[in-house]
Amino acid sequence: MNKAKLRSWAKGIRKGLPVAQLSAQVVQHLARFLASHQARHILLYSAFGSELDPAELQHCYPATYYLPRARTYALEVHPLPCKLVKHPYGFWEPAPETPKVAPSVLDAVLVPGLAFDPWGRRLGYGQGFYDRFLAGLPPSTLTIGLVAEALLLPELPHDPWDVPVRFLATEQGVRPVLQAL
Repeated sequence: MNKAKLRSWAKGIRKGLPVAQLSAQVVQHLARFLASHQARHILLYSAFGSELDPAELQHCYPATYYLPRARTYALEVHPLPCKLVKHPYGFWEPAPETPKVAPSVLDAVLVPGLAFDPWGRRLGYGQGFYDRFLAGLPPSTLTIGLVAEALLLPELPHDPWDVPVRFLATEQGVRPVLQAL
């Protein structure tokens, strides 16, 4: 199945999932995982549609939190709290005038996706924002894909520019990805 067909399939599956319940379970696992790694600067994402929502992490794990702002083919990092505006795609992001910080300050980056595979490869929406962003992070940054077990697929099609995450967070826990052979 190509990426376009997989996107359509994954959106359909995700609409039928108990997203609020799954999000709460994933957040509990993330809090323990981030504490074990002493992560203090964490990039969330603003969930929209039926994405798993990491927002509650702010209430159960003490850290400094950030949100990305989508620019032309790039993500900027802005500290929370800040003024939020609605992106044309429908999710909330920091207003253009909010201060931004260098991505190198981040200890952990939570990454949304329609689906992931055991190697940390992600099926996104096809714009490449997160691939470009992840490629520029220091190797010590924890990159964590949030995904329901139902959307953890045996293998995803991938391109040379796709950047995998290092960990996957599901309702069953947080685990490292498999290493490529």
